[in-house]
Amino acid sequence: MLEKSDLEVLEENLPFWKGATPAEKEILTQGTMRFTHAKGTIVHEDRNKCTGLLLVVSGQLRIYIIGDSGKQITLYRLFERDVCVLSSSCMIRNISFDVHIQAEKETTMLRITTDSYLEAGKSNPQIPKFTNEIVSSRFSDVMWVVEQIVFMSLDRRLAMHLLEQAAIASSDSFAITHEAIAHDLGSAREVITRMLSRFQEDGLVSLSRGGITLLDSSGLYSLT
Repeated sequence: MLEKSDLEVLEENLPFWKGATPAEKEILTQGTMRFTHAKGTIVHEDRNKCTGLLLVVSGQLRIYIIGDSGKQITLYRLFERDVCVLSSSCMIRNISFDVHIQAEKETTMLRITTDSYLEAGKSNPQIPKFTNEIVSSRFSDVMWVVEQIVFMSLDRRLAMHLLEQAAIASSDSFAITHEAIAHDLGSAREVITRMLSRFQEDGLVSLSRGGITLLDSSGLYSLT
């Protein structure tokens, strides 16, 4: 049973909601459930299973892919009030890769089942339009990641990543492991460790067990 606050989240973050008919809203609310996932939980990992449309109420999700060798690379992250439709890849044409979604913090979300979302979209063209806009936006994020991998050196990518993590944490000091950075950048942990050690020797960062402090943000920006 959805609470009033859940309905407010749907209304505030789904642009087609206000123009939807009472019948369409009923279909969507009947197909919406609230879930809370602990940090580290895998929320979605199989394109053959349509998880549905996800709307983050609070927390943080990491969307990533895994290669045949087991190497991971982060495509993008979702934060409070962000929407994810790649978890419903079965309703998106020409999606031929598995997207994995993991909760990086305790995350509460609303999930609209694929069947309900598609049913409401049959009578409301604004719903598939919204889906296409979200997909387009996320593929822009994916292409940015591809561009970094193909055309940027690792030191530049690492500097950008550290600055991004500091922005997410709203602090120059944040908890992160070398393995987590390697997963984000699609690299090997040993390579990341060597690069971070070089950054530390250059006075750009200070490394601690399970954490990093940025000492010279301007120097990192100069690498980007």
